[in-house]
Amino acid sequence: MMPPPASPSVAVIDIGSNSIKILVATRSADGHVTAQKFRTIDARISAGISASAPRLGEDAMARGLDAVQSLLSDAAPFAPVRTVLVATSAVRDAENGPEFRARVRAATGHTIRILTGDEEANLIGRGLTCDPALTGLRDFYVFDLGGGSLECLAFRGRRIEQAVSLKLGCVRLTEKFVADSTAPFSELAATSISAHTRTTVAASGFTFSLPSSAVAVGTGGTVTTVRTILAARSGTTLDQTDPLVTVAELRDMLAWLGALPLADRKQVPGLPPARADVFPTALATLIAMAELGGFDAYRNSLYNLRYGLAAEALEAS
Repeated sequence: MMPPPASPSVAVIDIGSNSIKILVATRSADGHVTAQKFRTIDARISAGISASAPRLGEDAMARGLDAVQSLLSDAAPFAPVRTVLVATSAVRDAENGPEFRARVRAATGHTIRILTGDEEANLIGRGLTCDPALTGLRDFYVFDLGGGSLECLAFRGRRIEQAVSLKLGCVRLTEKFVADSTAPFSELAATSISAHTRTTVAASGFTFSLPSSAVAVGTGGTVTTVRTILAARSGTTLDQTDPLVTVAELRDMLAWLGALPLADRKQVPGLPPARADVFPTALATLIAMAELGGFDAYRNSLYNLRYGLAAEALEAS
């Protein structure tokens, strides 16, 4: 008997505000979206994102193009049948976002799809449903914190009931509320970020209306970085850490890292140096969301926007 044909591979490049990432994925025999390759490049194309009329700088666009070309090279050995490039908050909000898209198109032949906030939130939701570890969850919230935005979702019976994209990304809020990102994180910054988060969520109409037993799932780089730092401190690896990250651990980490100047933060094992300036803001934002929702922990999932896009691309293929 001939073996069944191998599932095709697809490649997804996610051009985010803080980092640019690739996922090359296929579908396993049991139907799950399975990663073949993933990598993250901290390109930070979003400097100035908090301005009233944000623009991508020349250096930022050059870093972004270099990262995209490098990640396309990563994907080439897998011969993906479909390669999808998407951009989120930084390119979406920038006045000269079309210029960056044109540069990438000219250099690579690929067109960048600009996701709306609603599309981004819903694709993150689709990605989360690919996580085998979450198959038992019925009612849960999802919070995906990036550099430019925070996506908030509520699932009831594993169906999306609410999905909003809020301008609460850690690069955006650091520019807005942290006077000197090279200095220790101030109490004023923490208070201002918490208050702004509460006001923004209230204005969005997003509500915490699921049963009290609902779990909060945290995706994106922040919760994963917390786990990586905890792993480094205990001499283990990310996959050996508990995916449940308590709010008490977030508060302890903010108190510890926030007291350090940036130069010392960059030396912390497990914390990527390129994220060290915005990481206290990210922690403060997740703490504020937990306080709003009454959560005492986030359950970390590594399934995210890229998995949602990969599922979509595999279905189309």
